[in-house]
Amino acid sequence: MPPLTPPEPEPEFASRPDNRTILTGRLLELSALRYTPAGVPVLGFRIAHSSQQSEADVERAVGCEISAVALGPNAQLMAGAKPGEAVRLTGFLAAKSLKSRSLILHVNEIEFLEGNQNGI
Repeated sequence: MPPLTPPEPEPEFASRPDNRTILTGRLLELSALRYTPAGVPVLGFRIAHSSQQSEADVERAVGCEISAVALGPNAQLMAGAKPGEAVRLTGFLAAKSLKSRSLILHVNEIEFLEGNQNGI
């Protein structure tokens, strides 16, 4: 069986590859800080989001849990966080791996929303 490779972008979208996600929520769980073979810190975590959104001119309650990953300084920053803390995360969505196409949020920016935690 040939190795799995990511799909090529559709030609009509290749000129404008938008993939930016901003999500607020509360930390549910954090994995242990680990390091890649190149020495880059990596931390996986899950957040719970809850909000009111408008869809087809109707307000609806929205709730979800999403897996996320932070690398480098963001991983070290998140390692000091605790479950229950409120955060605003900015990043992009990508497949978890070549074998698992489920989505994971790759975090580029972290904002702690309550107080001055973790030096922010």
